[in-house]
Amino acid sequence: MTKHSVDVVVVGAGPGGYVAAFAAADQGLSVALVDADNRLGGVCLNRGCIPSKALLHIAKLIRENAAVAQHGLSYGDPTIDIDKIREWKESVIEKLSGGIGFMSNKKKITVINGRGLFQSSNTLRVDTSNGQVYVDFKYAIIAVGSRPALPGAFDLGSQRIMTSTEALELKDIPSRLLIVGGGYIGMELGTVYSALGSKVSVVEAQSTILSGADPDLIRPLLKFTQSNFESVMTSTQVKSMKSAKNKVKVTFSDGETTWDDHYDKILVSVGRTPNSQNMGIENTGISVDDRGYIIVNERLQTNEPNIYAIGDIIGGLMLAHKASKEAKIAVENIAGSTTLNTGYTIPAVVFTDPEVAWVGLTETEAKAKNIATKVAKFPWTASGRALTLDRTDGLTKLIIDPSSDRVLGVGIVGAGAGELIAEAGIAIEMGATAEDFANTVHAHPTLSESLMEAAESYYGSAAH
Repeated sequence: MTKHSVDVVVVGAGPGGYVAAFAAADQGLSVALVDADNRLGGVCLNRGCIPSKALLHIAKLIRENAAVAQHGLSYGDPTIDIDKIREWKESVIEKLSGGIGFMSNKKKITVINGRGLFQSSNTLRVDTSNGQVYVDFKYAIIAVGSRPALPGAFDLGSQRIMTSTEALELKDIPSRLLIVGGGYIGMELGTVYSALGSKVSVVEAQSTILSGADPDLIRPLLKFTQSNFESVMTSTQVKSMKSAKNKVKVTFSDGETTWDDHYDKILVSVGRTPNSQNMGIENTGISVDDRGYIIVNERLQTNEPNIYAIGDIIGGLMLAHKASKEAKIAVENIAGSTTLNTGYTIPAVVFTDPEVAWVGLTETEAKAKNIATKVAKFPWTASGRALTLDRTDGLTKLIIDPSSDRVLGVGIVGAGAGELIAEAGIAIEMGATAEDFANTVHAHPTLSESLMEAAESYYGSAAH
């Protein structure tokens, strides 16, 4: 039996966990980092954010190759070597995971590969391939994340039913693919598979895809799906699924009509489930809610004051950068500060084609909460840079407090929206006004000018 004694044990090595471990080590604390996966980085790096973005890059190149032909440059139809694409994707993951391991070693963090189970509020048992390891700790940070939800009605025990995990393995390219769920994961993977040659359909029970995003930001994406997806069925439910020879038979209902269709594979993307089971929480005083999320206070402490929880496991926005921010807040509190998990903005980015991004207050949210706002928009049809890129399908909008002209939120749809939204995040954090945006000189011609031009349109002085 091996035993360690540390100041902080971090359970989970994703973007919340490894950032917490690094931050704690930087504070001079002794740290153990525990993860059940032999490859550090968590779901985001291994089975989520990173592999999906690698595949989305391939999809982008395929579409650009087709689009540029109408402007006089043709490379011919691409040849898709799925094995080579998969190898490249895996090499990206290996490099990043190896980097986390290197930094852990450099910061003198004890990395333990195995499943962690709390024995008490001060001891963690780790079941490894070489036996059990015990870690005594003063503080713990739980960052075990979440997994794709697979409702029992969809779990046919068939390899034709996938979650995002299997979809990102890219074992093959199905002729017809049905995606159940029109959230960001489903829409991103639909973008990938449609570019690779699948006929993609999306079914969403709600009245729109990407619930939470403003309708005018979703509109260009819906236009994209009309020409690149087989169908997008909103306000439609899946009533049943059955294996049918080499297909899956799916029964749909929109409340008025019921119909059947057959698909080669189904991607179930209907949310995520917290990984709070089978980790010994019952041996502590930690409380979980009825959905399995760990309950924390504003300092990210559980009911056990020396045990903190961050990221997907506490619910809210399931985003890697949210987990990383919470990691730093938890460590600051462990180090003696009083830092609250409130008062900062979290950007959201959907890496579809076009990309959709927003930060701060949305127009939809403002209307729901009866918050007085004014909206300033700049369509990319008036952007010189968008025209040169042949990407005039974009829009930039500012959500403004009419009493102070302070920018409360920003939404962007268009090529590179995920990169552009960072400027908006800084501005909101600093309390910038529309006038600040308008008076900040932006390079021409760039897509970032759209933020300045939206602000200028608010004052009636936009040049374009």
